[in-house]
Amino acid sequence: MTKRILLLHGPNLNLLGIREPEVYGRTTLAEVNGAVERHLAAFDVELWIAQSNHEGELIDLLQEARESADGVVFNPGGYTHTSIALRDTIAAIALPVIETHFSNIYARESFRHHSLLAGACAGQVAGFGVNSYILAVDALLRTWELLPD
Repeated sequence: MTKRILLLHGPNLNLLGIREPEVYGRTTLAEVNGAVERHLAAFDVELWIAQSNHEGELIDLLQEARESADGVVFNPGGYTHTSIALRDTIAAIALPVIETHFSNIYARESFRHHSLLAGACAGQVAGFGVNSYILAVDALLRTWELLPD
């Protein structure tokens, strides 16, 4: 049975490649999406990709995923540290959500050291650039036993 992953990007991730390249590198959002698509090509998995700078739209997409996805790879950007509403949504949808970050949020400014979302997520991958997304996808594949341990 085909699995479906929502690859969800939060605020400012549309600026990857130009925004703070010393932190995020030069990889663009399109390149991230392409890397995940290529990685999933060998599996019976559909990828649904979305990006929004708006908290309410991210909530709507997560709620929609409840009916149309089997798991979520989510980079909530700055909402990681501020959004109880996103945390509540993740808890409510009862899907495995892997919180994902390009940079190591624990090695950055102190206000980034706490994720309000982590406790509602199945796991977190941070600090490996585009590979954070690949590792997060692999975590979902292992959950579904589509990728051996």
